[in-house]
Amino acid sequence: MAESIKFETIKKVANIGFKTKDFSRISKVDSISPPSVFIGSKLKYPLINVGILSPLNKDENSWLYDDAKYWAENNLNIEEIMRLRNGLLNSRFQAKVSDIRLNKKFVEIAKNVAISSKQIDVEIELKNRLIVGRERDKVLTPHGMRASLKNVEITGNLKVDKKVDRIMNDDIKASEGMEFLYKNNFNEYTLSKILSVGVMGLKKNKRLVPTRWSITATDDVLGKQLLKNIKNYPWIENHELFYGEFMGNQYILLMFPSVWSYELFELYLPHSSWNPGQEIKAATDIESYSGRKSYAFNTAGGYYASRFPILEYLNSIKKQASVLAIRLETPSYWAALGVWVVRESVRKALKNKMKFASREELIGSVKKIGKIKYDFDFSDILARSKLLKEKKEQKSLRDFLVKN
Repeated sequence: MAESIKFETIKKVANIGFKTKDFSRISKVDSISPPSVFIGSKLKYPLINVGILSPLNKDENSWLYDDAKYWAENNLNIEEIMRLRNGLLNSRFQAKVSDIRLNKKFVEIAKNVAISSKQIDVEIELKNRLIVGRERDKVLTPHGMRASLKNVEITGNLKVDKKVDRIMNDDIKASEGMEFLYKNNFNEYTLSKILSVGVMGLKKNKRLVPTRWSITATDDVLGKQLLKNIKNYPWIENHELFYGEFMGNQYILLMFPSVWSYELFELYLPHSSWNPGQEIKAATDIESYSGRKSYAFNTAGGYYASRFPILEYLNSIKKQASVLAIRLETPSYWAALGVWVVRESVRKALKNKMKFASREELIGSVKKIGKIKYDFDFSDILARSKLLKEKKEQKSLRDFLVKN
């Protein structure tokens, strides 16, 4: 059933260009939002663009246009996702981040779209012609068309979960609201969307949040909440290796029996999405047990998106570890689709585990797998790792106790 839905929807999106020959003549759209909104960050803050995302056609399976977990679980390829996202219209208007506190019509409608737990019927009237094309971004999932909004109405199917309604009306910090919803099975994709429309947080502080910020903030806030538990768990018993691939993003994860620390290397191979050149590009960031004091500027949103599923895994097994994560972005990843790809690639890697008795065996296996499976020599990266250097040079309390 799911496979037939995917096929029919993607086929329909692929034919949009033939059905709609002249985009300049489109002024009204009767559609169904997945539901989804997009809040841009390119205007001079506190000004922002607020957009309601919906297909041009009234598609009963519009949820498929904005469901990254479904895309990953069903292994959609880049072309299929690009077709879906290119079929979305961003009907946008300008606002100030504080407008969420003023009950303005367009802001209220965008809010209701974002918090809806189901697809939502919308009627959209545009000010001007559609602009077709997309901008590349490491964090954001692309969408294909945009136009200025003249008017919008919700025409049916608005449904808000009681738990979301509760945190909207409770005067609590945004982080507390996120923690409550996460514990009640709201995933990070839904939470970042809710966070972006400013319904969480203390009433005096509520504001609209650009989508790129809300995505990374959600990964970071939920991750830190998980860490509170993880730091009280015992260490993993063995040295562990995880590996996996999704849409040309290859991950190697090394876990060591130790207190929590985390280091990420991102390697962009020549002719991959973010490296059109001939030489490998690399970026790295690290945190100790006490965490980071500043934003991970080198690896940016990918740092937090990689860390979050790792922390989910450790919390699920109630263990603690030091983690070295290595990402290879290969030429197979030729179109930037957003940071969700990072998150889901790590989740796929976490399904393939190998255990080793010692650090030396683990490192040796990483090098072998790199050569055999990925045709890549990890030796240089392993030699540059601050986390590995620390593990090698510093004797832990456990080492001292074992020897004495």
